[in-house]
Amino acid sequence: MKIALIAHDKKKDEIIELAKQYKDVLANYELYATGTTGTLIMGETALPIHRMKSGPLGGDQQIGARIVDGKIDVVIFFSDP
Repeated sequence: MKIALIAHDKKKDEIIELAKQYKDVLANYELYATGTTGTLIMGETALPIHRMKSGPLGGDQQIGARIVDGKIDVVIFFSDP
């Protein structure tokens, strides 16, 4: 299964904590993330993550395209409305 991890700026700490708490579970899956989020999670967990561009530079669209193509199965998105 392929999982995408995305978080708006004010939610990055929360998604990092989720990744740390569930590191052993997430290690069983192929992970994708937008650029900054992926870099931060990798730095805290050492999980291998396919990083797209930063969200504002097209990373959200890159992940969206993979969803449409059936190449990502689950999205975990921490949004800051």
